[in-house]
Amino acid sequence: MKILVGYKETSIGRELLDLAIHRVKAHSGEIHVVTSLFGDEGTELISEAEKNLDYAHTYLEEKGVKNQIHLLIRGRNIGEDLVDFAQENDVDEIVIAVKSRSRVGKLLFSPTAQYVILKSPCPVTSVK
Repeated sequence: MKILVGYKETSIGRELLDLAIHRVKAHSGEIHVVTSLFGDEGTELISEAEKNLDYAHTYLEEKGVKNQIHLLIRGRNIGEDLVDFAQENDVDEIVIAVKSRSRVGKLLFSPTAQYVILKSPCPVTSVK
C-alpha cells in the first residue's frame, strides 16, 4: 500500500504523518511525503520546504516506516500536483489537511482540498 501525505509543516503536519503511519503499518506499505511549490517562491521558501521534508523523513524513519520525500516544483497548483503524483505513482490513498472554517465555510473546502477530493484516482482522507 502506498499512501501520499500532502505535507506542509504546520501544527497538523505530525497528525497527518501519524495517521499515515497507522494505516501503512496495518497494510505493510510505504508513505510518500509530498510538498508542492509553484516555483516562484524563492530559494528561502524552497530551503524551508526541504528542511520540513527532512524532518518528516527522519520522523518516519524513527517510527520504522518505509518512506520517500518529494518536493514538487512544477508550476502547478498544489491540488493538481498531488493528484498527478498519485496517478503517476499508483498511490492507494491520499491524506491531506483541511482548515477549520466558520459554520458556512465548513460546507466548502479550500480549492486545493476540493480539487484533490474530486479529481483523485484513489480515496482521500481529510484531517481537520
